[in-house]
Amino acid sequence: MRIVLSIVCAGLLAAVAGCGGSSPSQSSGASSSSSASASASPGAKVSGTANVAYASSLEYLNEKMASPAFKSATGAGYSGTGNTSGTLEQEILSGEISPNVFEAVGGDNITPLEPKFTKWYVQYAGTSMVLAYNPKSKYASQFEAIANGKKPMKDLFTLLQTPGLKLGRTDPATDPQGRDFIMMLELAQSYYHLPGDTVSKILGTSDLASSDSSEIYAESSLDSTLQSGQLDASSAFISQAVQLHLHYIKLPTAIDLGSFSDAAQYKKASLTVAGKTYHGEPQVIDITTIGTPTPASEAFVAYTLSPAGLATYKKGGFSMIKPTLFGDKSAVPKPILSELGG
Repeated sequence: MRIVLSIVCAGLLAAVAGCGGSSPSQSSGASSSSSASASASPGAKVSGTANVAYASSLEYLNEKMASPAFKSATGAGYSGTGNTSGTLEQEILSGEISPNVFEAVGGDNITPLEPKFTKWYVQYAGTSMVLAYNPKSKYASQFEAIANGKKPMKDLFTLLQTPGLKLGRTDPATDPQGRDFIMMLELAQSYYHLPGDTVSKILGTSDLASSDSSEIYAESSLDSTLQSGQLDASSAFISQAVQLHLHYIKLPTAIDLGSFSDAAQYKKASLTVAGKTYHGEPQVIDITTIGTPTPASEAFVAYTLSPAGLATYKKGGFSMIKPTLFGDKSAVPKPILSELGG
């Protein structure tokens, strides 16, 4: 039976808890390992390497901010692999990649791995949708006017329909950001009482779930494509915009999928992809170990959930939410439970 345990971390901003957004062949999944006891000891160095599969939107934070601090604090090694959350889920299931830690946007890319690869995950940080733009775009002054409030936000969704404007987004079939961008547009269409074909005109197709669009880019390359000037604007999480110093338009909480108090509003948006229907919900980052826990994988998750690890996420533009454990508490390694106050 799935249980949910909410833990309040000292120093975090309180928020209402909610849910967003080749692995070892062993089926022993998330059983606790006694080998990790050393990592729970103050000052103890941790052996092995944390092999982390993470959503590409976490690339800068993991590679430039979190991993150096983690290695310095624990002495453990680190290796990272970034991709869309859905692609990583499928690669773990098929055995194509073998991480020992998985960080996804939303728990719905972790639950399909249960119970073979894991039996739990922790939701620990939040983010929201923004519209990033290139400051050298010929439309930059219009984007800037909307960002500064000199023009109404409603104008953004008319501007995005401009013939010739180059918009980039990610694949809704594999990436939570790709789906969330579309649902954000659906919410905006309703919120601003826009014409019923607004979303399809912005996306350039009436098949909203289609992966066949010139607007779609790999999540790992979307930001650099925007920065290079090949795009006028793109979807982004606010955390990416902050970390990469992108110019962006902050959206109202009623449509940005970043506020737990607006969760009921977000559910009004939906998208069906490959027979599965997704509903809008607050965007969250979730983490778990994959396969038999190792000292390094346990230490990485524990460090991420520690005050120092969470401070890195806050610096990186994420919102601080109350870490919440979903799943089988008895399967969670002791060092991780210790950070959660259990």
